Amino acid sequence: MNPRTTTRTTARLRLAALAVLPVLAVSTACGGDGEAKDEGIASVPDSPSSGSGSSGSGSSGSGSAGKSGTGDKGAFYDAQMAYVQCMRGKGGVKDFPDPKLSGYLDWTKIDELAQRPGNEEASKGGRNGVCGKEMSEAMKLEPKRDVQKEYESMLAHAKCMRENGVSKFTNPTMSGGNVIPGGDPNPASPQLDVRSPAYKQATQACKDKLLDGLDGMQ
Repeated sequence: MNPRTTTRTTARLRLAALAVLPVLAVSTACGGDGEAKDEGIASVPDSPSSGSGSSGSGSSGSGSAGKSGTGDKGAFYDAQMAYVQCMRGKGGVKDFPDPKLSGYLDWTKIDELAQRPGNEEASKGGRNGVCGKEMSEAMKLEPKRDVQKEYESMLAHAKCMRENGVSKFTNPTMSGGNVIPGGDPNPASPQLDVRSPAYKQATQACKDKLLDGLDGMQ
Protein backbone atom coordinates (compact mmCIF):
# COMPACT_ATOMS: atom_id res chain seq x y z
CA MET A 1 0.00 0.00 0.00
CA ASN A 2 1.64 3.20 -1.10
CA PRO A 3 -0.74 6.18 -1.18
CA ARG A 4 0.42 9.79 -0.80
CA THR A 5 2.31 10.30 2.43
CA THR A 6 1.09 13.74 3.44
CA THR A 7 -2.55 13.14 4.32
CA ARG A 8 -4.14 12.08 7.57
CA THR A 9 -5.99 9.43 5.58
CA THR A 10 -2.62 8.02 4.60
CA ALA A 11 -1.61 7.94 8.24
CA ARG A 12 -4.43 5.65 9.27
CA LEU A 13 -4.01 3.44 6.21
CA ARG A 14 -0.34 3.15 7.03
CA LEU A 15 -0.98 2.19 10.63
CA ALA A 16 -3.20 -0.61 9.41
CA ALA A 17 -0.46 -1.82 7.10
CA LEU A 18 1.86 -1.96 10.12
CA ALA A 19 -0.61 -4.27 11.87
CA VAL A 20 -1.49 -1.74 14.54
CA LEU A 21 -4.60 -2.82 16.40
CA PRO A 22 -6.27 0.14 18.13
CA VAL A 23 -10.05 0.12 18.43
CA LEU A 24 -10.32 2.78 15.75
CA ALA A 25 -11.03 0.66 12.69
CA VAL A 26 -8.90 1.68 9.74
CA SER A 27 -10.56 1.66 6.34
CA THR A 28 -10.22 3.13 2.89
CA ALA A 29 -13.99 3.59 2.99
CA CYS A 30 -13.54 6.67 5.19
CA GLY A 31 -17.10 7.80 5.55
CA GLY A 32 -18.72 6.96 2.25
CA ASP A 33 -18.65 8.45 -1.21
CA GLY A 34 -19.46 11.87 -2.56
CA GLU A 35 -19.85 15.13 -0.69
CA ALA A 36 -20.74 14.81 2.97
CA LYS A 37 -24.21 15.92 3.98
CA ASP A 38 -24.94 18.07 6.99
CA GLU A 39 -28.28 16.39 7.63
CA GLY A 40 -28.08 14.26 10.74
CA ILE A 41 -24.86 15.80 11.95
CA ALA A 42 -26.16 15.86 15.50
CA SER A 43 -27.40 12.29 15.31
CA VAL A 44 -24.98 9.98 17.08
CA PRO A 45 -25.30 6.23 16.48
CA ASP A 46 -26.38 3.97 19.28
CA SER A 47 -23.64 2.65 21.48
CA PRO A 48 -21.64 0.09 19.52
CA SER A 49 -22.64 -2.83 21.70
CA SER A 50 -25.38 -3.76 24.06
CA GLY A 51 -25.43 -5.28 27.50
CA SER A 52 -24.96 -4.04 31.02
CA GLY A 53 -21.25 -3.33 30.62
CA SER A 54 -19.55 -1.79 33.63
CA SER A 55 -17.80 1.45 32.79
CA GLY A 56 -14.11 1.65 32.19
CA SER A 57 -13.17 -1.81 30.94
CA GLY A 58 -13.99 -4.58 28.53
CA SER A 59 -15.25 -4.51 24.96
CA SER A 60 -18.86 -5.24 25.89
CA GLY A 61 -19.46 -2.11 27.93
CA SER A 62 -21.75 0.49 26.37
CA GLY A 63 -19.50 3.06 24.74
CA SER A 64 -16.36 1.37 26.03
CA ALA A 65 -13.35 1.52 23.79
CA GLY A 66 -12.47 -2.06 24.66
CA LYS A 67 -8.82 -1.59 23.79
CA SER A 68 -6.21 -4.16 24.73
CA GLY A 69 -4.02 -1.48 26.27
CA THR A 70 -3.20 -1.39 29.97
CA GLY A 71 -4.17 2.25 30.42
CA ASP A 72 -0.75 2.93 31.97
CA LYS A 73 0.13 6.36 30.57
CA GLY A 74 3.75 6.09 31.65
CA ALA A 75 4.23 2.78 29.87
CA PHE A 76 2.46 4.16 26.80
CA TYR A 77 4.76 7.19 26.69
CA ASP A 78 7.86 5.03 27.11
CA ALA A 79 6.73 2.73 24.30
CA GLN A 80 6.09 5.71 22.03
CA MET A 81 9.58 7.00 22.83
CA ALA A 82 10.97 3.63 21.78
CA TYR A 83 9.17 4.10 18.46
CA VAL A 84 10.52 7.65 18.14
CA GLN A 85 14.06 6.45 18.80
CA CYS A 86 13.62 3.73 16.19
CA MET A 87 12.44 6.31 13.69
CA ARG A 88 15.43 8.53 14.41
CA GLY A 89 17.79 5.58 14.05
CA LYS A 90 17.08 2.74 11.66
CA GLY A 91 13.93 4.52 10.45
CA GLY A 92 16.14 7.15 8.87
CA VAL A 93 14.26 10.25 10.10
CA LYS A 94 16.68 11.95 12.50
CA ASP A 95 14.36 14.89 13.25
CA PHE A 96 11.34 12.77 14.12
CA PRO A 97 9.49 14.67 16.89
CA ASP A 98 9.01 13.58 20.48
CA PRO A 99 5.55 12.36 21.43
CA LYS A 100 3.24 14.72 23.29
CA LEU A 101 3.23 14.51 27.08
CA SER A 102 0.08 12.40 26.75
CA GLY A 103 2.12 9.83 24.82
CA TYR A 104 0.33 10.37 21.51
CA LEU A 105 2.39 11.20 18.45
CA ASP A 106 2.28 14.78 17.19
CA TRP A 107 0.93 14.19 13.69
CA THR A 108 0.92 17.88 12.83
CA LYS A 109 4.69 17.93 13.17
CA ILE A 110 5.09 14.53 11.53
CA ASP A 111 3.05 15.56 8.49
CA GLU A 112 5.08 18.75 8.14
CA LEU A 113 8.32 16.79 8.44
CA ALA A 114 7.18 14.25 5.82
CA GLN A 115 6.75 17.06 3.27
CA ARG A 116 10.43 17.98 3.43
CA PRO A 117 12.74 16.36 0.86
CA GLY A 118 14.46 13.32 2.29
CA ASN A 119 11.94 12.81 5.09
CA GLU A 120 9.20 11.07 3.13
CA GLU A 121 9.45 8.05 5.44
CA ALA A 122 8.46 10.09 8.51
CA SER A 123 4.80 9.17 8.16
CA LYS A 124 5.38 5.60 6.95
CA GLY A 125 6.97 3.88 9.93
CA GLY A 126 10.48 4.40 8.59
CA ARG A 127 12.15 2.85 5.56
CA ASN A 128 10.09 -0.16 4.48
CA GLY A 129 8.08 0.12 7.70
CA VAL A 130 11.12 -0.91 9.73
CA CYS A 131 9.64 0.54 12.95
CA GLY A 132 6.28 -1.16 12.59
CA LYS A 133 6.94 -3.48 15.52
CA GLU A 134 7.67 -0.57 17.85
CA MET A 135 4.55 1.25 16.70
CA SER A 136 2.44 -1.85 17.27
CA GLU A 137 3.85 -2.37 20.76
CA ALA A 138 3.10 1.26 21.65
CA MET A 139 -0.49 1.04 20.45
CA LYS A 140 -1.09 -2.05 22.58
CA LEU A 141 -0.45 0.19 25.58
CA GLU A 142 -2.69 3.04 24.45
CA PRO A 143 -5.03 4.10 27.28
CA LYS A 144 -8.60 2.93 26.92
CA ARG A 145 -11.05 5.51 25.66
CA ASP A 146 -14.76 5.85 24.96
CA VAL A 147 -15.63 4.97 21.37
CA GLN A 148 -18.75 7.11 21.47
CA LYS A 149 -16.74 10.18 22.51
CA GLU A 150 -14.21 9.49 19.77
CA TYR A 151 -17.01 9.31 17.23
CA GLU A 152 -18.58 12.56 18.45
CA SER A 153 -15.19 14.28 18.34
CA MET A 154 -14.55 13.20 14.75
CA LEU A 155 -18.09 14.15 13.76
CA ALA A 156 -17.67 17.68 15.17
CA HIS A 157 -14.32 17.96 13.40
CA ALA A 158 -15.77 16.86 10.04
CA LYS A 159 -18.59 19.39 10.32
CA CYS A 160 -16.09 22.12 11.21
CA MET A 161 -13.92 21.27 8.20
CA ARG A 162 -16.90 21.61 5.87
CA GLU A 163 -17.98 24.86 7.51
CA ASN A 164 -14.46 26.18 6.88
CA GLY A 165 -14.50 25.49 3.17
CA VAL A 166 -13.54 21.81 2.77
CA SER A 167 -16.96 20.81 1.45
CA LYS A 168 -16.08 17.22 0.54
CA PHE A 169 -14.73 16.26 3.96
CA THR A 170 -16.76 13.19 4.96
CA ASN A 171 -18.22 12.19 8.32
CA PRO A 172 -16.86 9.34 10.41
CA THR A 173 -19.02 6.23 10.63
CA MET A 174 -19.60 3.45 13.12
CA SER A 175 -19.18 -0.16 12.07
CA GLY A 176 -19.11 -3.20 14.29
CA GLY A 177 -18.55 -1.08 17.37
CA ASN A 178 -15.56 0.69 15.84
CA VAL A 179 -15.08 4.21 14.52
CA ILE A 180 -14.11 4.56 10.87
CA PRO A 181 -12.61 8.05 10.45
CA GLY A 182 -13.89 10.53 7.91
CA GLY A 183 -11.89 12.74 5.59
CA ASP A 184 -11.18 12.31 1.91
CA PRO A 185 -14.14 10.65 0.15
CA ASN A 186 -11.76 8.61 -2.01
CA PRO A 187 -8.35 8.00 -0.37
CA ALA A 188 -7.22 5.78 -3.25
CA SER A 189 -7.59 8.77 -5.57
CA PRO A 190 -7.52 11.79 -3.22
CA GLN A 191 -9.99 14.59 -3.86
CA LEU A 192 -8.77 16.88 -1.08
CA ASP A 193 -5.64 18.96 -1.55
CA VAL A 194 -4.13 18.85 1.92
CA ARG A 195 -1.35 21.22 0.87
CA SER A 196 -3.68 23.99 -0.22
CA PRO A 197 -3.89 27.14 1.92
CA ALA A 198 -7.64 26.61 2.31
CA TYR A 199 -7.23 23.11 3.69
CA LYS A 200 -4.46 24.15 6.05
CA GLN A 201 -6.54 27.07 7.28
CA ALA A 202 -9.50 24.76 7.96
CA THR A 203 -7.26 22.28 9.75
CA GLN A 204 -5.96 25.02 12.02
CA ALA A 205 -9.47 26.28 12.74
CA CYS A 206 -10.79 22.82 13.58
CA LYS A 207 -7.87 21.17 15.37
CA ASP A 208 -9.41 21.66 18.82
CA LYS A 209 -12.43 19.57 17.82
CA LEU A 210 -10.39 16.37 17.91
CA LEU A 211 -9.58 14.55 21.11
CA ASP A 212 -5.90 14.08 21.82
CA GLY A 213 -4.59 11.19 19.76
CA LEU A 214 -7.13 11.49 16.95
CA ASP A 215 -5.27 14.07 14.87
CA GLY A 216 -3.47 11.35 12.94
CA MET A 217 -6.67 9.47 12.18
CA GLN A 218 -8.83 12.06 10.43
